[in-house]
Amino acid sequence: MERVAVEVLTEDMFAVETIDLTKDYTVGFWRKRPKRALDVLTLQVRVGEIFGLLGPNGAGKSTTLKLLVRLIFPTSGTARILGRGLDEVAIRARIGFLPENPYFYDHLTAHEFLTYAADLFGLGKNERCRRVGELLEKVGLVGSENVALRKFSKGMLQRVGIAQALINDPELVFLDEPMSGLDPLGRRETRDLILELKAAGKTVFFSTHILSDAEMLCDRVAILDRGRLQGCGELREILNLGVSVTEIVLDNPLSNLVEGLRALSTRIVRTGERVRVEISEESRVARALNLILKQGGRIVSVNPVKMSLEDYFMASVSGAADKVYGSRNVEIPLAKQ
Repeated sequence: MERVAVEVLTEDMFAVETIDLTKDYTVGFWRKRPKRALDVLTLQVRVGEIFGLLGPNGAGKSTTLKLLVRLIFPTSGTARILGRGLDEVAIRARIGFLPENPYFYDHLTAHEFLTYAADLFGLGKNERCRRVGELLEKVGLVGSENVALRKFSKGMLQRVGIAQALINDPELVFLDEPMSGLDPLGRRETRDLILELKAAGKTVFFSTHILSDAEMLCDRVAILDRGRLQGCGELREILNLGVSVTEIVLDNPLSNLVEGLRALSTRIVRTGERVRVEISEESRVARALNLILKQGGRIVSVNPVKMSLEDYFMASVSGAADKVYGSRNVEIPLAKQ
């Protein structure tokens, strides 16, 4: 009887590793020309983490995932999954994949489709029944499992897609826009499911342009724009780079106090009897507070406003990160991956 080797990933191995991964498409009819969708992408995804690939539409997120699951082939560069080359067929049994716009045999029911997917992975009858029932419950399709997929809404089809991506109990799961088409309840259930996968030691690599989901779930993120990597690092590193502005709220201050603060602030906004003073330079905060106290101003609050993932994202894709946050904020060193 042939012995099947069980591969264990070591600490120095990555779940996903790309090196100068590049993809060009040919566009045009009469005058064909190459269009670069992904430009020398180099990044590493650690085993057991939730990794988010962020970027606007057309940034290269779906192209990256399709390259990694071998639906398309790179123009140049290399990649490895779970320590193995992309051309090794055996690696397919260890990964799961949800495409951005999944399409299924719509004459099948959800139960029939998941059973079919389980058969493709060679699951035995008992294991197949267990996995299908378990996943139908996890994605909230109990009660709809015998309805033809043609009658499903987009959100329900997305739930079926997530279930089929997990049918083989994969070590590594690729999810392309997994929250697409889901209602608030479905998004919450999907977030919980992703966290369950991490707790079970799985690696989750997903793309999204919904920054709140990435901020809630991801250990690390990478930001793509027009096919190029703009930044990559741990969320706590990105979001703790410093205070972007300090906000001081005053209650009905005198006009001469407001004028005195104008030279220290970057923005002053009056709303009713409240005045909000924004100061971007930390060295000026103490001077502003001293001035307020000397002139008898009533302070409602002093809030250091830290950078959000949305701030970092917008600065990165607009090329303004250096101007807005300083050089500390651009491309969290790739060596730290």
